[in-house]
Amino acid sequence: MTDRDTRRRIWGWWFFDWASQPYATLLLTFIFSIYFAEVARGAFVAQGMTPEAAGARAQTLWGYALALSGVFIAVLAPVLGAVADTSGRRMPWIRLFSLFYIIGAAGLWILAPTDPPLVPALVFFGLGLIGMEFATIFTNALLPSLGPREEVGRLSGGGFAFGYLGGVLSLAIMLALFAESAVSGLTLLGNPPALGLDAGAREGTRFVGPFTALWYAVFMIPFFAWVREPAGPRRPVRIGPALADLGRLLRSLRHRHSLAAWLVSSMLSRDGLNGLYAFGGVYAGTVLGWPVIWSGVFGVISALAAALISWLGGRADRRWGPKPVIIGCTLVLAAVCTLLVGMGREAIFGAPFAPGSRAPDAIFLLCGVAIGGAGGALAAASRTMMVRHAHPERATEAFGLYALSGKATAFLAPASIAAVTQISGNQRLGISPLIVMFLLSLLLLRWVNPEGESEQ
Repeated sequence: MTDRDTRRRIWGWWFFDWASQPYATLLLTFIFSIYFAEVARGAFVAQGMTPEAAGARAQTLWGYALALSGVFIAVLAPVLGAVADTSGRRMPWIRLFSLFYIIGAAGLWILAPTDPPLVPALVFFGLGLIGMEFATIFTNALLPSLGPREEVGRLSGGGFAFGYLGGVLSLAIMLALFAESAVSGLTLLGNPPALGLDAGAREGTRFVGPFTALWYAVFMIPFFAWVREPAGPRRPVRIGPALADLGRLLRSLRHRHSLAAWLVSSMLSRDGLNGLYAFGGVYAGTVLGWPVIWSGVFGVISALAAALISWLGGRADRRWGPKPVIIGCTLVLAAVCTLLVGMGREAIFGAPFAPGSRAPDAIFLLCGVAIGGAGGALAAASRTMMVRHAHPERATEAFGLYALSGKATAFLAPASIAAVTQISGNQRLGISPLIVMFLLSLLLLRWVNPEGESEQ
C-alpha cells in the first residue's frame, strides 16, 4: 500500500467520526433531547402536572428509553463482533447499521409539539442510536490496522477531534438556519427557518432528525470510498464458532486481570460520560430554563473544546500513554458532576446568587467546556487502551467486548438518574449517581497495565 493510499485510508476512517458525531451532538445532547424535554414537559403540564413534576417526568421517560436501548446494545454487541471476526468481514455490518442510523434519525421528524407521539419518537431515536453504536464497533476494530502501535493514540485522538469539528459545523448550521425559538419563531440569525419550514409547528427544530440522517449519508461516502478491510481470509458467517470464540475470550478474563479491570473501569466511566451527554441538555432546559437555541450555543462551545482537547489528548497519549490521560479526564468529569448537583438557578451549594444573576449560565458554559474536552480526550484514550489489550486478528471481537462493557450497564446511568429523579423529585440530585461511577472507575485503574497484556 502506497503512502497516499495509507493517508486516504486514515482520512476515510476519520470521516466516520465526522459523519456520525451529529447523532451525539444534535440528537443525544443539544437539540433533540432538549426539544423532547420541552415537548414532553408541555404535554405533561397539559395533563395537569406542575412544571417541576412535568420536567422530572420528562427526564424519567428519556432515561428509561436510553436504558432500554443500552440493554439491547449490550446483549448483541459482543456476539456481532465475534461473528464479524469469524467471517473476516466488517464492512457489510457497517453498511447495515448505517441504514439503522439513517432511518432512526430521519424518523424523529414525527415529534410535533401538538399531541406529540412521545413513545414512537423514542423508538426511532433508539433505532438510530443502536445503528450508531454498532457501526462504531466495527469501525473501531479497523483502528489497529491504520498504523503502528506508537501512532494509534494520535490516530484515535485525531479521529475524535475531526469528528467533534463535524459536530460543531452541523450544530452551527442547525442553529443558524433551522432551529427556531419557541417564543419568536426565529433562528439564531434572526430569520425564519430555512426551506420554508413552519416555525409554528416547530418544523425547523424537528428537521434536526432528517438533517442528521442526510449528513451521515453524505459524509460516509469518503469512508466507503477509501477504507478497505485488511487482507485476510473471508469465511461464511457462522454463529456457532463465533459464540465459541466469544466464550473463550470471556473465560480468559479470569486470568487477564488487566483487561478485566480495564473493561469494568471503562464501563463505569463511559456510562457516566454518556449520562452527562444524555442529560446535560435536559438539565440546561429544565433546571436553568435554557431554550433550544442557547443550549445549542452551549453545544458549539463544548464541541470546539472537545475538538481541541481531543487533539491535544492524542498528543499526550502518544507521549505518556493513555492511562494518565484517562485518570485526568475522569477526575475532571467527577468534579463537574459534583458541581451540577450543587447548583441551581438560585444558588450553588446553598450560597444564593444575586437575583437575575447570569452566574449559573456562565458556570454551566464552563462545565460544557470541561465535559466536551475531558469527554473527548477520555474516549480517544480509552480506544487506544483497548487496542493495547486486543489481538489484531480478533479486534472486532475485542471491541465488541469493549462495547459490551460500555453497554452492559448502559441502562445503569440513565436508569439510576431516572430513579433518583423520580424518588427525590429533584433533577439535580438525579445526577449524583454519576459521581460514584467516575470514582469507582478511577479505583479500578490501579489494576490496569498501561502497556496492555502480552497474553492474547
